[in-house]
Amino acid sequence: MAESERPGATKVDLSLVISYICGSVVAPTLLEVKKLECVRGDRRLFSGLDFSLPAGTYLQVTGPNGSGKTSLLRILCGLLAPAEGEIKWEGENIRSLAEDYFTSVTYLGHRHNVKDELSAIENLRISNALNGIFISKELALEVITRIGLAGRESLPARLLSEGQRRRVALARLLTCGTKLWLLDEVLSSLDKGAVALIRSLIEEHLAGGGIAIVATHQDLSVATGSSQRLELAT
Repeated sequence: MAESERPGATKVDLSLVISYICGSVVAPTLLEVKKLECVRGDRRLFSGLDFSLPAGTYLQVTGPNGSGKTSLLRILCGLLAPAEGEIKWEGENIRSLAEDYFTSVTYLGHRHNVKDELSAIENLRISNALNGIFISKELALEVITRIGLAGRESLPARLLSEGQRRRVALARLLTCGTKLWLLDEVLSSLDKGAVALIRSLIEEHLAGGGIAIVATHQDLSVATGSSQRLELAT
């Protein structure tokens, strides 16, 4: 009997052994998109879209207004159905995975969905509760402080600037615990300090094996993980 066939023997993935010997380990593919097509009304925004993203990958999606950046993110998070194509998460179609996929995704749209009458802490706690995540007031305060809103955590959101309201929405990234981040124009209305903070959050996420797909007109160079760029055209 061969060594690998003995009862109780440990099976070894030779591809990982070779990668280790060569000095690198190939990260597993988490998200795979095949022949994706999006049609809105009588317009085809894109077709034949293919890409695959291993753990620890940052994908920047660029393109002019109307090229389909937001539609792509909404398709990836399951809010919009593609005209054609398939999306796989860890090798399985996201439609068959259903909640097992959706609970792995955090989507932040360009409309930040911050409630005017609620404070930053209340907005963060309620948005998490709606996703089945309980966070204490103490943890919410810690997160809001890190996101740069110390001293404003109890103000109604209507009294905050547009950039500060954007920070309230982005605070969810510190508590969501999901592998796939889909971020739509999250850099708008943010100053340089806030952009640097978002970059550091994304780098931490990639270092932990997550994926970040960001639709933005601004370049956001990240120093961790691998980076890809997808440009959509009208």
